[in-house]
Order: sequence, then structure tokens, then C-alpha cells
Amino acid sequence: MYEIALSVNACVSSNTRADIAWLVSSTDSVVPMSFDAIAMTPGGGKIGNLISSAFDGPLIELATRKLPNGRIITRVISDFEATLSNLPAGTTLQFAVMPSNTIESGIWQSFLDRESIAIVCHIAGDKIVKTEYFTSVTIIAADPQIAEEFSKNKSTVLNLGDRIVTIYHPITKFVIAGSGPIADALAKAAQNIGWNVSVDPRPSIFVGLTATLSPMDCAVIMGHDVESSSNCLKYALESKAGYIGALGSKKMQENREDWLNYRDITDISRVHGPAGFDIGATTPDEIAISILAEAIAVLKGV
Repeated sequence: MYEIALSVNACVSSNTRADIAWLVSSTDSVVPMSFDAIAMTPGGGKIGNLISSAFDGPLIELATRKLPNGRIITRVISDFEATLSNLPAGTTLQFAVMPSNTIESGIWQSFLDRESIAIVCHIAGDKIVKTEYFTSVTIIAADPQIAEEFSKNKSTVLNLGDRIVTIYHPITKFVIAGSGPIADALAKAAQNIGWNVSVDPRPSIFVGLTATLSPMDCAVIMGHDVESSSNCLKYALESKAGYIGALGSKKMQENREDWLNYRDITDISRVHGPAGFDIGATTPDEIAISILAEAIAVLKGV
């Protein structure tokens, strides 16, 4: 949900219809809980990715029907879908599909702000007849069982018979503009502590990766090309990232600063460069540890 919130919020603001779909159950929990969701427009457009797009067809077909209420869609994975999704054939999946205009508009801003959210779908048969939404502030008003699960700070789905509860707790996003051994080591280290990592050195892609960053997220810029890396640094500064790290020599740092100054970007106080604590790191793994330690310290206000 966090990944599609920006686009869906725009649809809601412009009164453009979009139907939202996300996974709520799978046989024996074959598919782990994730933040993945898609938004679909009546014309067949799609935003986001859900289970390798293997089930987009039936979900988009439902969206084109412009139903007034949400539905729970049950799907048994076929052999062909198993090939696309890399999931066992015969696995039963259930998706919730809801028109965005039936979801409180403020919820999308809460997703953009990376708040913890609980979505409670009241169901009758395959119909979603009512929805409730809770944040960290309002969860006290929820059913005690839901509030207790919410307090565990773990994303999950609960099937309570007449209600399906999806609980989202955000995790730190770590975007890296770069490539090579240091980028690989940094990505691996961040993934090992459970962060959501994206790596791409291209400014045209990096701008999208930074668009939804929040104060709990990080951006690290590296690379030997001044134009490309400075562009990525510009996009990081335009985001709300809580930590921005820049690798490179003192000369490279100065060149990037000059590039930014020429474009009237003079406040680079948020940039930690050269990135990482000074621990005498020399290998890619050591450099990755020093950067990750600095990022954690900054995010935690240490």
C-alpha cells in the first residue's frame, strides 16, 4: 500500500476511479505478508506490482465492472499461473478488491506519511460491506484482539470470520544510487536488518525511488560521474529522507556541491559526506557497516 499511495492519493484528489487489490490469505501461508498492492483504473491501467503480476487479468477484469462495493476474490493457482508466480499450483489465494472512493481519503495521506495502519474489512459472503481504519492514534478504539495484534509492530493479516484485518507497519526504505562492490555490500547489509532496499544508479529511475521517502528512510549516493550522481543527490534532497549519505572523495563532494549551487541548491546540511562513521573502513563490507551504522544513528537521533 505504501508504494501506490502517492498515485492513489492523486486519483482520489482528482475524482478518478481506481480499484485497489491486495492479498489477504493463501493456503498454509505459502505467500508471506507483504506491502504489495495494485491500483487499477477502469480503462485497464495498473499501478504497482502484486505477486509478479500473475493474477492481474482477473483482478483488472473485476475493476472494469466498476462495482460499488469491495469484494473478496478467491483464486486457485493454475499450472500457468504457477509458472508466472513461482508458487505451487493448487494454492488458494484470496484478494481484497475495493474502489478507492470507499476508502477514507485521509488514509492515503497516512500511508504517504508511513504511519502504521489497520484496515478492517467486514465481509458477508464475498462482499466487503463495511471498512474501518485505525492508526497508532486511533487503534485504542479497535476491537481488543485487533489492538493487541497491532501492538506487536508486525505486518500481518487476521481472518476473524466476519472480518479480515490487514495490519501494515512500515519498514525503512533504503535507496542506493550506484553500482559495484560497495553498493552490493550496502544492499546486502541493509537487507540483513530487514530494510526494503532498492538500487539503481540512473537518475531517471532514482527520482521515482525517492519520491515516497519519509523521515524514517535513507538515500545513499555514490558514483564517479558528477552529473549523474549530483542529479541523484538533488532528488534525495528534494525528498523527506531522514538520512542522506554521499560517497566519494573530498574533490567529488566539492564538485557535487558546485553542481548543486549552480542550480540554486545551497542547503546541503542534510547530506552526510563522505558517508559513514570513520572507523578506518577499507573493504566494501566494512564501508557498508560504517554507512549503515551512521544511518541508524541519524534515524534514531543518536
